[in-house]
Amino acid sequence: MKLLLRRDIPNVGLAGDVVEVKEGYARNYLIPHHLGLEPTKANMKAIEEDKKLAEQERKFRRAALEQQAEKLRNVEVTIAAACNLEGRLYGSVGPREIAAALRDEGHDVETKQVHLAEPIRQLDTVTVPVVFANDLTVEVKVWVVRETSAGDLEEETKPKEAAPKAEESRERGRGRDRGFDYGSNVDALETDL
Repeated sequence: MKLLLRRDIPNVGLAGDVVEVKEGYARNYLIPHHLGLEPTKANMKAIEEDKKLAEQERKFRRAALEQQAEKLRNVEVTIAAACNLEGRLYGSVGPREIAAALRDEGHDVETKQVHLAEPIRQLDTVTVPVVFANDLTVEVKVWVVRETSAGDLEEETKPKEAAPKAEESRERGRGRDRGFDYGSNVDALETDL
């Protein structure tokens, strides 16, 4: 079915184009949502205003994408991941993790914009393309580093002390060293309902 588009529709056409679409798509989606009209002479003249609005919207969208791409130039992002001693990751780092790391740094990037040939499975530095449009791509450097927990850092910097006596540690665990007794000597209550 031939249809005159009133708005830009991805993978279909631009506003003002006469396109060939399936009849069900036209009748069930495009026409009820006022996105397409029958291509008559009267509709072709009436659509001129829609074409101008769509052109302005395209220019605005393109400027916004170029601005986002410019902010993303020369950006490096670090992702900490758990791995074994040889540097193999227990999981993998994919587009979702990269997009999340970029969003954490304040960049507006969606997962589908990050194009990664295959997931990263070891500690590495990779250059990943972020696609904003067919002709607008920015490369981001991704550093995948070993994940360290706060406890690991503490153990490395804190000198090893002699192990406390078993009784002292039990007392500390119950909160008695702070003057609190959390009812550790209370028997369980029997409740018959």
